[in-house]
Formats: sequence, structure tokens, C-alpha cells
Amino acid sequence: MKMIHSATLMLCMAVAGCSSTGNTGSARPEVSQSWLDSQETALRTAMAGSSFTLSRIDNALVVTAPADTTFNADRPDMLLPASLKPITTVAKQVGGNTEAGVLIVGHLDNTLNTEAAAKLSQSRARAVASIFRLSGLKHDRLQALGLGGAQPVASNDSADGRAKNRRVEILVTEQKALAAVAADYRASATKLAAK
Repeated sequence: MKMIHSATLMLCMAVAGCSSTGNTGSARPEVSQSWLDSQETALRTAMAGSSFTLSRIDNALVVTAPADTTFNADRPDMLLPASLKPITTVAKQVGGNTEAGVLIVGHLDNTLNTEAAAKLSQSRARAVASIFRLSGLKHDRLQALGLGGAQPVASNDSADGRAKNRRVEILVTEQKALAAVAADYRASATKLAAK
């Protein structure tokens, strides 16, 4: 019995990061602001001339690709040829930095039902993620997530607002913080969906 308890405790420590003192987690990894500064400069150069925008949150850089200029209107989960160059350039830039991790998040407006929106936003995130995989990012450095219409950035009451909500965000952070950034996004979407 003692051996089973020890094995369970070791498994808990290895998988969940808990300890025998009752601490159920470790401190959140801090992302170096100087690392973000250097990545921001490189990403701005990589996406120059595209319709993509770049913003910064506490622990990541966010490249936003508007869906209307990134995806085919007739096949809404297929990337347009014009969007391949900036996505590939950003992917190569990030892929060349072994410390980088990427979260790709698909977003939609409120015109589809919840299930259809979740499916399409996930398909779009995966389409962009496939370019990053081709550039060498492995699964430990790359996550894709579809949030449907759970995180609007504008009102869905106008065509312009709905267009702003249809987007794919490419969050670039240090790999050590990738899981925390993804967890924050999921938690935020869950809170918004519950309102």
C-alpha cells in the first residue's frame, strides 16, 4: 500500500506539478519583455505589406489575420494564396527561434450557431497551424484552438463589427509560457460564453 501511495505521489508530481506539501501548482512562467521586444521587431518586418496587424498583451505578441482577406469566401476554411506569404514568413521567423511557442486561435462573428462556429473557427486555426508545422514547429511548440464567436472584439450589430470578429490570432510567446497562455484564452472564452 505504501508503494502504491509513493507511486501515485510521484505520478502526481510529474504530471500535475504538485508536491507532497499540498501545493497544487507551480508559479506561472514569466515571459521576458526583452524577448518580446526582439520578436516584435522581427514580426513587424515579417508581416510588412499584409493586412495583418500586431498587438501586444502582457505575455505574448498577437498577430491578427482578418478572415475576410485570409480565407476563401467559397471555401471558408481554405487559405487564400495572398495570405500564404505573410503567414509563411511569420511561421519561418517564429520557427527559427527555438524558445518560441505559438497559439493559433480562430474566431468568428455571431452569424452561425454555436456548434458550426466552433467547427469553422477550429478548421481555420488548423489551416494556419499547418503552415507553422511545415515551417518546423512541433506539437510541443504549437497549439490551435477554435473559439467560435465567444471572444468578439467589436459589436456584431454591424457588418464592420462582424468583419472584425472574424479573425485568426497568432499568439507568439516563449514556449515555457505556451500552456499558460492557452489556458488563459480558454478561461476567458468560457467566462464570456457564460454571460
